[in-house]
Amino acid sequence: MAMTITEKMLAKAAGKEKVAPGQLIDAKIDIVMCVDVTTPPAISMLAERGIDRVFDKEKIVVTPDHFQPAKDIKSAELHKRLDEWARRHKIKHYYKIGRAGVCHALLPEQGHIRPGEVIVGPDSHTCTYGAFAAFSTGIGSTDAAAAIATGQLWFKVPASMKIVLNGSLGPGVYSKDIILAIIARIGVDGALYKAMEFVGPALAKMSMEARMTITNMAIEAGAKNGIIGFDKETKQYLDEHLRDKTNYTIFESDKDAKYDSVEEFDCSAIEPMVALPHLPSGGVPIGDCAGKAMDQAYIGSCTNGRIEDLRIAAKILKGKQVAIRTIIVPATPTIWKQAKDEGLFDIFYDAGCVIAAPTCGACLGGFMGVLAAGEKCVSTTNRNFVGRMGHPKSEVYLASPATTAASAIEGKLADPRKYL
Repeated sequence: MAMTITEKMLAKAAGKEKVAPGQLIDAKIDIVMCVDVTTPPAISMLAERGIDRVFDKEKIVVTPDHFQPAKDIKSAELHKRLDEWARRHKIKHYYKIGRAGVCHALLPEQGHIRPGEVIVGPDSHTCTYGAFAAFSTGIGSTDAAAAIATGQLWFKVPASMKIVLNGSLGPGVYSKDIILAIIARIGVDGALYKAMEFVGPALAKMSMEARMTITNMAIEAGAKNGIIGFDKETKQYLDEHLRDKTNYTIFESDKDAKYDSVEEFDCSAIEPMVALPHLPSGGVPIGDCAGKAMDQAYIGSCTNGRIEDLRIAAKILKGKQVAIRTIIVPATPTIWKQAKDEGLFDIFYDAGCVIAAPTCGACLGGFMGVLAAGEKCVSTTNRNFVGRMGHPKSEVYLASPATTAASAIEGKLADPRKYL
């Protein structure tokens, strides 16, 4: 029986030769990612049952990120619980404050993501790591407790849908625009509990950072996971970032593998996109919404807070002044330092931007840029639900770093191509 890349990885994790969509399996977990908001409840669940163990102290990666540095007493208490637990169990890969960063940028950067592995974490955007030909998915705190203690979880094998990205990206168009266009077509439930497998010639020209933006937002179409196959770009990134485990297994979909559906996109025809409130599926070309006044621009998050994103924004902001408050949030300390060393901070400072410490921050309405009633924000984040970044009567417009930077200059939604 032919299998997709997702099915092959789950078969390996379950110790089976073959699996099929809809089949229930028990799978071994290779990496459990733990963060400050959702891991402490998992720790409490284990404690209530008298369980105080981890399945493997080297296969758990811990970083505070949602509310770091602590924004209030409650978040400080979460950090304290996470810290005490990580120290008690001698977790090898514990990124404390000062080295902590947005988890989905931090783990690949620090060499914790490898092809062919099963990676879970109590955060919905854990699907990001599928860019590395790995099976990666978000779980709840209850499942996280089970994974932490046993190193195993049950899954229903998802059916796969193929997303074919043809052509090439035009000037001012980035991977964020591609995924917004995909979600606009298929909807927020268009890939419900499916594996979104991205293929096609347009991918070959994308960096790993750009690919991570695409798999990061697979969950916004309802997917169980996003997945991109291994190629020379993947290998080059891994050669640079893997530290202690350089062997890995590469899986590829069989040519006659079955897919629930196939969606084809001509990336050459896609324009800069903006997802209008209040769903990620509200994507329209910038020409349909340019000129709408904004109050804030936000560049950061696990979707677009990497060094490539900051370089794109800086290229547009160089020598310009922002017309609205503009917040720049590098996703990790390494990215923060690299941006500083490259002179990007000088560009942002001269333009009138605020530069923050690595954090999820305002993406989830936490801090460092929450919105008041009636305010509108153009943002490189991944969700624009009602109240997502603050007041229920605020509005979030999702866009690429280029479109967000151009909009910051004009104080209204703007086409980035005029600045390139």
